[in-house]
Amino acid sequence: MYNKFQPKKTGYSFRDLEVYQKSMECSVLILKDFKPALTKLKYPYLENMINTCLSIPLYVGESHGQRFGDFNLGIATLEKAMTGCNKMVIFLEQAKGLYGIKINIDLAEDLIKRYIECRTKMFRLGKAWKKYRKEYSGNEDEKKFTSF
Repeated sequence: MYNKFQPKKTGYSFRDLEVYQKSMECSVLILKDFKPALTKLKYPYLENMINTCLSIPLYVGESHGQRFGDFNLGIATLEKAMTGCNKMVIFLEQAKGLYGIKINIDLAEDLIKRYIECRTKMFRLGKAWKKYRKEYSGNEDEKKFTSF
């Protein structure tokens, strides 16, 4: 069976962004299903992991708003969200390596895949924001910035 291409519906707020929704899903899964096991095992970086997983959707929301007022700051904040995805992959792989079958390895692998996919989509979102800004901005100086 083939998936038919369908354009994404227009987003009106950060809550409509797929990267926000997916990163929020991951944070809920970590807090609900992963945290209890790591608490029991006394994972030394649990607090850092929780702060990071909660910060990713927060940064996505912030960047969505900031891009209208200070585009450069909005892109930088989106890059922080991408860095958070990388950190979550590291935390999850470390937990897998330390505890093996004592944790839900399938869940850890699934979360790693989700965070990698989310990071890739954030990168594309940043490129789309830059392209949109370049096409619809009248100021030539504003067209120069971005690390994407």
